[in-house]
Amino acid sequence: MRWDRFFEDLEDQLDSEWEAERAALDTEAERLRLARLSLFERLHALVGAAEAAIVVDLVSGVAVTGSLVAVGPDWLAVEDGGARGALIVPLSAVAAVGTTHADLLRSARGSEPGRLRERMTLGFLLRDLARRRVPVTLHARDGREYSGTIDRAASDHLDVALHDRGSPRRADLVTGYRILPLSAVTEVRLESPTALA
Repeated sequence: MRWDRFFEDLEDQLDSEWEAERAALDTEAERLRLARLSLFERLHALVGAAEAAIVVDLVSGVAVTGSLVAVGPDWLAVEDGGARGALIVPLSAVAAVGTTHADLLRSARGSEPGRLRERMTLGFLLRDLARRRVPVTLHARDGREYSGTIDRAASDHLDVALHDRGSPRRADLVTGYRILPLSAVTEVRLESPTALA
């Protein structure tokens, strides 16, 4: 009887040590997974799944509250519920993203985006807006606004034809042109609510 008890104690001790070692390995694996998790993956996990509106604090000092509707590798799109269209924000212009604790934990699980979405950079998106002639208002880091239509989007800058909000891009309505470095842009407001559809 004593020997049975002795072996049971040894088995219990080995089981406890095995569980502790497995827990340590699981913890280390989780640390490694989190170390590889990108902001893009975290935000992608919240698209269409967030419990509440998110708050996007921009480097310009502006805060935008709304639903996260799309994410690319270097941009995000927020629908802020206004009469105007969605807002596209370069990730380089994001100071912080505010969310609920549940959404924070959900985003930490990450999400595997599709291959096409991984390649849809801000430049790609801006070139599509230029092709479709979508009216936009560009907000710069210094607080200036440029309303008009993107004529061209290159690798690190874009050309915008300036005209009044709500008016089409016609030669007689264009009041000027600007070349904006993409690094100066903090927000791209789509003046057409269906532009991302």
